[in-house]
This record gives sequence, C-alpha cells and structure tokens, in this order.
Amino acid sequence: MDDMTLLRMAHDAMKNAYVPYSNFPVGAALLCEDGSVYTGCNVEGASYGNAICAERTALCKAVSEGKRRFDTLAVTANTEDFCTPCGICRQMLYEFSPDLRVLCGSRDGSHTVHSLKELLPCAFSAKDL
Repeated sequence: MDDMTLLRMAHDAMKNAYVPYSNFPVGAALLCEDGSVYTGCNVEGASYGNAICAERTALCKAVSEGKRRFDTLAVTANTEDFCTPCGICRQMLYEFSPDLRVLCGSRDGSHTVHSLKELLPCAFSAKDL
C-alpha cells in the first residue's frame, strides 16, 4: 500500500473523532505486515484521563484481532504542522514494532516520514525487564 493511501485512510478515520473537550481530532491508519489496515480516531471523555489516542485505538483494534507485526503507521490532524504520535503511543507501538515507519501528516495533505526509533530514541522494551 502506498503512503498517500494510508494517509487518506487516517484522514477519513479522523472524521469519527470524539473530541468535545480538546477540539483536536486525530486519525490513524496502521498497516500490518500482512497488508491489512486498522484505523482509529481519538476518543475523549469528561474524565480526561480516560481518553485514548487515534494511534492506540488503531493498535488495540489490530491486536484484538490477533495482529502483532506492523509495517507503517499514518497519523494526521487538522493542523499546519505535522502530527506526531504522543509519547504513550510511541512507547506502546514500540512494544510491537520497534522498526515501524511513521507517516506524520498535516492539514494540507503533506507529510514527513520517520522511524519509530527516531521518534523514541531510548525506548523501554521487554529486553529491559
């Protein structure tokens, strides 16, 4: 799957975001190594600590369906700057795919490409237990 298709899927997922408190919708699309894709959006609640990011929504959907190996994550928001995963999402994604490619999109459809290791240089993993 090409990067632009994955970014469009993330953009489409962003439309389902439930963000009455932050008004900051985010969408994500996670490409599994087998070619399947899981999308997610952020979902907030009145108790702010129970919010879940778009990236973790996509990851949890994939893991709950038995997926464990991922190739690329696309994440986008309605922002001028490129949207990157937060620290919690970076750490959770690292658990499954330290070599994940991350496409960071913006409002105008442009994007940057990073490795997860670049975004989270000193990640904690199971080997550290």
